[in-house]
Amino acid sequence: MGLPRVKKEAYVVKLKQLLETYKSIFLVNVDNVSSNQMHQIRVSLRGKGVVLMGKNTMVRRALRLFIEEIPTCEPLLPYIKGNIGFVFTNGDLKELRTVITANKVAAPARAGALATVNVVIPAGNTGMEPGKTAFFQALRIPTKIARGTIEIVNDIQVVTAGERVGTSEATLLNMLNISPFTYGMTVIQIYDGGNIFSPDVLDIDEKVLIDRFLSGVKTVASISLALKYPTIVSMPHLLVNAYKNLLALSIATEYTFEGAEKVKEYLANPEAFAVAAVPAATADTGAAAEEKVEAKEEEKEESDDDMGFGLFD
Repeated sequence: MGLPRVKKEAYVVKLKQLLETYKSIFLVNVDNVSSNQMHQIRVSLRGKGVVLMGKNTMVRRALRLFIEEIPTCEPLLPYIKGNIGFVFTNGDLKELRTVITANKVAAPARAGALATVNVVIPAGNTGMEPGKTAFFQALRIPTKIARGTIEIVNDIQVVTAGERVGTSEATLLNMLNISPFTYGMTVIQIYDGGNIFSPDVLDIDEKVLIDRFLSGVKTVASISLALKYPTIVSMPHLLVNAYKNLLALSIATEYTFEGAEKVKEYLANPEAFAVAAVPAATADTGAAAEEKVEAKEEEKEESDDDMGFGLFD
């Protein structure tokens, strides 16, 4: 049974308001997320983001209505499939992703469920009676009887990530009280300013981005200089090179200007600059030596005042 017309219209209005209010959207998968867990996630997101769920057909229909007025929402359409939801935000994407994915609960293995991780049963005593050996034999798990209980000889992987959990595997894991899976919201894609990208992009360090940007700037500058085509990034190099050419021309000819006068003076009499530099260094050394002498004299005066006796002697 579908939603009443009034509720559908209210949902469309709310979705439009959220699209106009928030610049970023997390597309999240909510498979195996309980209603209580969803409530906890909503609580943790208060003041940071807004969660909105809805039927895929209704969401797609609403987005198509908004395309003319909000064309940037069109890239969302291909991702409205499966058990999907929205988390709207204007905050820091890295911080909000941490909040979204932090709420996870352990869950037992269920037959037919898609395994999210590899599940390994460790070697050791299971505490189970010998009559239940058939479960282990069905899964080809090497066991032995030790002190009246079943003991697993070696670590054995019984479930592979990405595959369905079998009935025997689920039964055995439940008998061993192993809850191998954790369920919670997972981020599928991120929408930001009309662009869709993978959440892995948030794991890229800012330094890497800056280094890549600077590398691109250097490449553009090099190409611009080679083609003698002025751009924003090549202009500083062109100005510096032009200034160097002016200095070279001034040195080679009688022509001079304010920036070239000091260079010409240095080339005409380099010894004068060397002599001027030495007294300055000597003055600094002499000042430091005087400070050391004064410090030693102060220490000597303080020791003379004590006369070799302590305060309570």
